[in-house]
Amino acid sequence: MIREVEAKSILRKHKRIDSWFISCYGMNLYRGCAHNCVYCDGRAETYQVNGEFGTDVTVKSNAIGILKRELDPKRKRKPMKRCYIMMGGGVNDSYQPIEHKYELTRQALQLVYEFGFPASILTKSTLVLRDIDIIKKINKQNRAIVSFSLSSTDDEISAIFEPGVPPPSKRLEAIKTLTAEGITCGMFLMPTIPYITDTAEVMEQTISQACNAGIKFIIFSGMTLKEGRQKDYFSNVLRQHYPDLAEEYRKIYMGNQWGGPTQQYHDSINKTFFDIAKRYKIPVRIPSYLYTDLLDENDLVAVMLDQIDYMLKLRGQKSPHGYASYVISKIDQPLSDLRTELSSIRGIGKSTEMVILEIIKTGRSSYYEKLLNWQNPKL
Repeated sequence: MIREVEAKSILRKHKRIDSWFISCYGMNLYRGCAHNCVYCDGRAETYQVNGEFGTDVTVKSNAIGILKRELDPKRKRKPMKRCYIMMGGGVNDSYQPIEHKYELTRQALQLVYEFGFPASILTKSTLVLRDIDIIKKINKQNRAIVSFSLSSTDDEISAIFEPGVPPPSKRLEAIKTLTAEGITCGMFLMPTIPYITDTAEVMEQTISQACNAGIKFIIFSGMTLKEGRQKDYFSNVLRQHYPDLAEEYRKIYMGNQWGGPTQQYHDSINKTFFDIAKRYKIPVRIPSYLYTDLLDENDLVAVMLDQIDYMLKLRGQKSPHGYASYVISKIDQPLSDLRTELSSIRGIGKSTEMVILEIIKTGRSSYYEKLLNWQNPKL
């Protein structure tokens, strides 16, 4: 069922820059998603999506008028931050089937272009190709990234767990088309489905095919199963198609409040991903050349420190950089004005200070680049 509502606001500002998407702003033009992916976290009660998830979709009918006012710099006392505008959200896909009729995403992209922002799109749908004309204009003016979410590149598995989505083979073709037009594409390899798409064999096939299609980075995550509607729905489908796995799932999903698996399982799949990504030398976060000229100084430092933190932990190493990134995100004063005081800021140690100073001076970090490009001499 489709329900139209009038929204009070569309653009959501994050408390701090999101280092996954290099974005301070996102939007949900729809609520609910007819892609009906079996594992979707948006099905959980915590997101308060009314109706039958996967069938009922709410359309924010006045979204474009509101978004135009929210993006208009003449209406703002304080300029918006320089970053990517994120198209999509946790409770919907901007290119789900209803977009054919309402074209809210296409109109939103047109506004993003008119007001001169870069755009980052995450989708499972090949419908994004319909808007390649606007995406190319945004990319030429500032920059555009189109990322595709895949749990694997196996069409048969996808038909079970992603019933309302174009098959992975079509998504790979879309990546090739966009890449040929000069648009940067990435893959969000998430979620990998335990004991189904998280094996070394399936993961390598997925990464290999995506790299051959032209992706420039991969962002990886396992699957969450929150108690209640999400876990119950997934478990019913699992029993139908993979009944022998029910006991294995009970061993790794033990009621964590965030729906996460056991730490042992988490570490195991991260190691599997790490080993394969290392062989293919594919960046595991959005590379810095796609954002260094877009962000202000503090956000640039925060993003790089966040990414360094992730890449070190992926290698099984401890890192102080994540906390330092959080601390910096709370500082309003430009870091270049504080360069002689950095070591006195709680959470910024000597090694982190050296990274920050290099970023302030050059806009880059040699340590970050070594990690991102698999050149760390400690590996």
